[in-house]
Amino acid sequence: EIQVTKYHCVHKATAAMPFQMEDACRPDLVRETDVGAYDHEANSSAEMGRVGQETRLDHRWIDLRTPANQSIFRVQSMVCTLFREYLLSQNFIEIHTPKLLSGASEGGADVFTLDYFGRPACLSMSPQLHKQMAAACGGFERVFEVGPVFRAENSNTRRHLCEFTGLDFEMAISEHYDEVLDVLGDLFVYIFDGLKEKCASEIERVKEQHGFDDFKYLQKTLKIDYATGCKLLREAGVDQGDYDDLSTENEKKLGDIVREKYDTDFFIMDKYPLAVRPFYTMPDPNNPKLSNSYDVFIRGQEILSGAQRVHEPELIEERAKAWGIDVSTIASYVDSFRNGALPHGGGGIGLERVVMLYLGLPNIRKSSMFPRDPRRISP
Repeated sequence: EIQVTKYHCVHKATAAMPFQMEDACRPDLVRETDVGAYDHEANSSAEMGRVGQETRLDHRWIDLRTPANQSIFRVQSMVCTLFREYLLSQNFIEIHTPKLLSGASEGGADVFTLDYFGRPACLSMSPQLHKQMAAACGGFERVFEVGPVFRAENSNTRRHLCEFTGLDFEMAISEHYDEVLDVLGDLFVYIFDGLKEKCASEIERVKEQHGFDDFKYLQKTLKIDYATGCKLLREAGVDQGDYDDLSTENEKKLGDIVREKYDTDFFIMDKYPLAVRPFYTMPDPNNPKLSNSYDVFIRGQEILSGAQRVHEPELIEERAKAWGIDVSTIASYVDSFRNGALPHGGGGIGLERVVMLYLGLPNIRKSSMFPRDPRRISP
């Protein structure tokens, strides 16, 4: 038996609690969808003693105290740790690239622009161009980075953010870009094995509040090509052409088909149509409509997009012009290949989306400690 004779207050609260911790810890009553639009207003209210998502985010410093949220971000931390561990073991080095750029890193208009001492500039939407310079042109050959990525997309969905953490890597290719796919598959198996071993209790805490199916993966990662994925969809009665981009709904459907057919929630899909990939993507030498590119999926949603990159300056300029990109804005990037460059490839992973899908969370805002979307820029 314990008898309290004296206690000390470290710091007295001066404001009332915005919500009760008991309410913030209640298990989900119903399973939310993890795709589609996100309604900020609808998620501001509380029902049946539960705390709305927007109210949680308005007072995130309180919301983070729940066992589920403590566990989500400890899992997120471990994903970063395992990402670094594996790549360092494979002779990669960590680099740090600039986030202030003179032009859009991947082309297009979805960038945050700013004035840079009288010159137009933007925030980086990818470390793509600089990691290529380092790996293919700078002699490092195998590089990776963990850093912020900015996207000025007015996408109020359950899986998009305006700022997220990118886990990027790039590597020289010796014989064939399948070498990159092998690294990718082994990297994620290492991460999944590590989470199962080191975060078992955290995963259970998340499951207690946000129930989800156990994550399934194969020790030898499943790889299919884009045409095969489209064929699987058509066999299931879905209208999907071999050269048409995959909609979010069709990606989810394909994930369900793959889980049923191959018993895995994780797979790589290769040989995407060239028309739906960035300008620096290497065309397929055997089919000009296809590319040496790939996406990685968890539970039917894309968490990585990658490719073999073009390493010939003339072809880079040709592809950039085809995308409507002013070549002068990427002149230093193109020039870096004029002194010779190694064939290379890589990919960019969205950390928050990996955690969201691995833990079966219905909203990426739950796996971002302080999310930034088109409607939120604080706290």
